[in-house]
Amino acid sequence: MLPTLGHLGRKVRVCGIRTSWTTIGDGEFFCADCGGDRNYRRRTGRRRFTLLGVPLLGRGSTGPVVECAACHTHFGPDALDHPTTGRFSAMLRDAVHTVALAVLASGGTSSRSVLETAVHTVRAAGLDGCTEDQLVSLIDDLAADTGRYVADTTPYGAALAIELHEALEPLAPHLAPAGRESILLQGARIALADGPYTQAEREVLTTVGAALRLGEDDTARLMETARAPF
Repeated sequence: MLPTLGHLGRKVRVCGIRTSWTTIGDGEFFCADCGGDRNYRRRTGRRRFTLLGVPLLGRGSTGPVVECAACHTHFGPDALDHPTTGRFSAMLRDAVHTVALAVLASGGTSSRSVLETAVHTVRAAGLDGCTEDQLVSLIDDLAADTGRYVADTTPYGAALAIELHEALEPLAPHLAPAGRESILLQGARIALADGPYTQAEREVLTTVGAALRLGEDDTARLMETARAPF
């Protein structure tokens, strides 16, 4: 216990360690203690030995830390790895949109029921202005983009796999298992809107499962589950 002096009924700390903080950056982050998006300050500190409140000897540095501007809790720098609520919502919308495009590209856009299901799925994810024409136009652009897309079983299969991994892998660590399964099920139901899976659709959904960190058995199970009415 640090020594104290009694003075007029109060205890005065004789000596201790004080940290002087310096702000080196700021921004917005998701505060786990507050449970929502908050401003933060990224700070480093210098620790000093104090005697009667007067700083005397340096005791090294500490930090960096992320300090919530609302509750003042200190977190490690990895707290900034968690997306804000707004960023998370955008990532989720992009993920569903990319999965829908990949399924459409693998199965074609000639089926009205598939297009309607894809539009409904994308709108439910938050892209309210999505239309069938927009999805078809994007698929046509993918097919025409020969500068980036490498031909294999389809004109754009390899690059669609890249797009899926880019959209899904950063999101997967922040989703509960049920959330990751939901994205795969949405893609599977788009594929099933015009009948049984084609081989190309199965390959796309397998890629979706891998990008979402789902095991092969779980992916196969969910593809079968999607066949049931919902």
